[in-house]
Amino acid sequence: MAIAAHRSIAAETLLKLGRVSNLPTVWTNVLAGTVLAGGAGLSAQTGIVALAMSLFYVGGMFLNDYCDRDVDARERPSRPIPAGEISPRTVAVIASALLAAGIALVAAFGMAAAIAGVALALAIVGYDRFHNHNPLAPVVMGVCRALVYCAASAAAIGGVSTALGTAAAAILAFTAGLTYAARQESLDQIGNLWPLLLLAVPMIVAVPALAHGMLAALVYAGLAVCVCYAIYLLARRPVPQSVPRAVGCLIAGISLVDAALLASAGAVPLALLACAGFAATLLLQRYIPGT
Repeated sequence: MAIAAHRSIAAETLLKLGRVSNLPTVWTNVLAGTVLAGGAGLSAQTGIVALAMSLFYVGGMFLNDYCDRDVDARERPSRPIPAGEISPRTVAVIASALLAAGIALVAAFGMAAAIAGVALALAIVGYDRFHNHNPLAPVVMGVCRALVYCAASAAAIGGVSTALGTAAAAILAFTAGLTYAARQESLDQIGNLWPLLLLAVPMIVAVPALAHGMLAALVYAGLAVCVCYAIYLLARRPVPQSVPRAVGCLIAGISLVDAALLASAGAVPLALLACAGFAATLLLQRYIPGT
């Protein structure tokens, strides 16, 4: 019984470190990046790329906790490392192994995909190492999400098209906006709301979705409602936990960005599938913290 309990605690620790509740947003990123580039959305190749990007994401989250272990000891002592659930060295080794495995897996799809994978790993390491008190950190986080699009595109077609680049810029802007909000989570307030205007960028890019029928318009409206609700929560600064709730909603909303961009390209069935990523992320966040 003691061994079983130990294993259960270890599994919970790893899931918490990896923030695996947010993985559906990575999968929908891959789906959007592949389809918008002209590749097949539902294929074995897309599944392998999604696995590679999942390794990058979880590895980045592990590395984030390793780099933030001193800050967490002061501000978030319940995190796994300061709580003594796992050693910093173990976290660093796992993070390195996951990032290396992600590069190796995506490199199987050619040189362009390998370059995108290496660039993504460098962006993740750069963000985790230098994000504290860095005003450009939200942009770097946005670059990480944009590179997921680029890696998926490179794996699908061997490069990045102009249309894919525009979509990648939209996901970059949205991620930068939500990362700015997340950086304020420990204070439970937003001192300056202007960066949240970045959240509107995908809605501008995805306006063509409104010309693809009622379902596409509903997908677009879903993204708008998600953003408006999150901003409403952020504006209620005196209310406890309003900022964490907004951040969780916006993280899940990454899948709605993917869905709106897919709908704008006329891929409505796949857009609806991406919407399921939003629901799955919110559900998983109830059991595994997403921040």
